[in-house]
Amino acid sequence: MFSVLILTKNEEKNLPSCLESVAWCDDVVVLDSLSEDETREVARKSGARVFERPFDDFGAQRNYALDEIPFKHPWVFHLDADEHFNDDLREECERAIREDRHSAFFVPNRIIFLGRWIRRSTQYPYPQVRLLKVGEVRFQKSGHGQREGEAKRGIGSIGTPYDHYNFSKGITDWVAKHNRYSSEEAAEASDLITGPIPLGDLFRGGMARKRAMKRLHARMPGRWLLKFCYLYLWKRGFLDGYPGFVYCLLQGFYDFLITAKVTEGESEKESLGSRGGG
Repeated sequence: MFSVLILTKNEEKNLPSCLESVAWCDDVVVLDSLSEDETREVARKSGARVFERPFDDFGAQRNYALDEIPFKHPWVFHLDADEHFNDDLREECERAIREDRHSAFFVPNRIIFLGRWIRRSTQYPYPQVRLLKVGEVRFQKSGHGQREGEAKRGIGSIGTPYDHYNFSKGITDWVAKHNRYSSEEAAEASDLITGPIPLGDLFRGGMARKRAMKRLHARMPGRWLLKFCYLYLWKRGFLDGYPGFVYCLLQGFYDFLITAKVTEGESEKESLGSRGGG
């Protein structure tokens, strides 16, 4: 058995179905970022333990939970309110815990959009560290999200995905959220375009290749158009039908926002430099 941690902020709409998917768990913990809706009440009614902390970034939020919350079990699965667990994933997690070979495990996610799994356009499996042993893993901020910063016994992989309904509040909400995210990604992109590209990692597998590709992608002109073409043509997003086409457009738009904000930031720096030099 393992504990489940759910980070929330105004998730009264998504939380009930998420909690239902982990009804088997005897230690569900909700760490809420001072929601203004009924999120905490929904969590408590389900039997979840609720803690509160103002949000600064996802890495810090997850580290706080690992440091300050007394989980019932030594292993914790990190789940978001717009994600659903399943029985096959539970069985594989329990098997990985019994073997106890690593400090954490990458887990893939299936993005559900317009009623179907968008397999190709989303670069499935695109895994993240979700199952981990308390005391052996640290997170750090990366763009608008987080990445693993330390794993004492390395990171393994789990093959069974969870389902991610990241458009559950509608496209309007997704656009508003990613407008905020793009500001954080733009700040990171400014660093990515100045550091060296680890060319050797481009030919490796796993997360090392993904991160090297991200650094390379940040320097490309017209990256928003390249992103759309990469997902829709190279990754065969056209086979995902109309939902895939819309998804690829939205991802291109997201990259366009990042690029525009990077350019805006560079222009402001040049303007300040010119005034200072004058």
